[in-house]
Amino acid sequence: MGDQYTTEDALRSDLPGLSLRIPGSQTELRFYGFANVNAYHDFNARNQTDAPAPQSIPLANSAAAMQGGDFGMSARFSRLGIDTRTPTGWGTLETRVEGDFGGSAPASTNAVFRLRQAWGEVGTEQFRVLAGQANSLWNEGVYETVNFATNLNQSFVRQAQVRATGSLAPGLTGQVSLEMPDTQFTSVAGVFTPTFSPVGGLSPAFNTLPDLLGRLTYSDNGLMLDLRGLTRELSIRTEGTALAPPALTRDAAGWGVAGTARFPMRWLSPAFGPDELIGMAYYGQGIGRYFGGNTFNQDALSNVGLPGAVTSFSFDPLPTYGATVAYRRFWTPQVRSNFVYSYAWQDYPAYALLFTPGSISATSLNSTMQQAIVNLIWSPFAELRGNTVGTGWLDVGLEYVYTHRDVFGGSAATAAAGLGFATANRILASATIRF
Repeated sequence: MGDQYTTEDALRSDLPGLSLRIPGSQTELRFYGFANVNAYHDFNARNQTDAPAPQSIPLANSAAAMQGGDFGMSARFSRLGIDTRTPTGWGTLETRVEGDFGGSAPASTNAVFRLRQAWGEVGTEQFRVLAGQANSLWNEGVYETVNFATNLNQSFVRQAQVRATGSLAPGLTGQVSLEMPDTQFTSVAGVFTPTFSPVGGLSPAFNTLPDLLGRLTYSDNGLMLDLRGLTRELSIRTEGTALAPPALTRDAAGWGVAGTARFPMRWLSPAFGPDELIGMAYYGQGIGRYFGGNTFNQDALSNVGLPGAVTSFSFDPLPTYGATVAYRRFWTPQVRSNFVYSYAWQDYPAYALLFTPGSISATSLNSTMQQAIVNLIWSPFAELRGNTVGTGWLDVGLEYVYTHRDVFGGSAATAAAGLGFATANRILASATIRF
């Protein structure tokens, strides 16, 4: 990186995009980002959000379903970021600060800037350490989509962490991180997080230890195999909160494993070009917050507050599993499509049937969920670079999304609020202009 520092071209940077070398230093700086606008129309219930999480699509027979679908447009996920690179005695120091305008309400035209990432990482290709707010090691987008929702089985968690990354063998990378915990549980009183209590006062959702995550990634000529896992400590402390009495403490372990594979179809025949077949599957207990599109971030359930819970109180991490399969088809280097199907399942204890019918506690219990996505994306400035495609600075996309969720307990859990299931059909268009 430092070679150009001594030449006449001192402001030239090795980084792609809008970048420069800071005069009088060895630091390279890059500005990057994109402007995005998307428009959507729902064909079932009215769902006024540009980021429709599958876990919250309106239930059949609800007021939103009676109104029918509507139309919306948004540009709030447009993004800005700054990267730097500086050579040091410990290797290259990279920093990143990035934000978008997604901090406002989904239907608001007054976009609010929010921080996405802010971190520094120092080291070499063999070993490096990161500290700050960054994408979780659990994150996996799995497939390409033109909207900015957290779709079924996708994970887009960004949080404070300390991470180490090392090269273990040719093509094999290992990572481990300690990340910000966030115990979230549901009882008859509502959905609790460490910073929010639906009954007021301090929340009984409690953090005791950081989440521990690990990841192994193998890459070879377009093939990618990825295995990741996590362990967590989930806790509730009711003393001093509105849930006491009783004053109780309960701890439980959460854990999860997931695997992803990306297979280059050209391995079967050159006629497939840069097409990819992608698969992902996971299983775990108490990992709901890492799949924000699947449930209302439910890590666990508790029977605290139910009439029958007098002397025996439960705090139960939720078992969950799911899988996604996707095919990325390049019709030409400039035109491509993604075909996606996802399935997810959550297992709830029997006492959840006693949650008040129609309440958020009852209607948030998504037992089974399915989603299908198909899109067509045009990138007029895309180029074929060997076996991969560089998509260029402009994407224009059209996408159809089908989503279905079944609520645990069916109509008994929803009463007049719905029929215990929801189906959504949405079509959206999007344009992204990068710099």
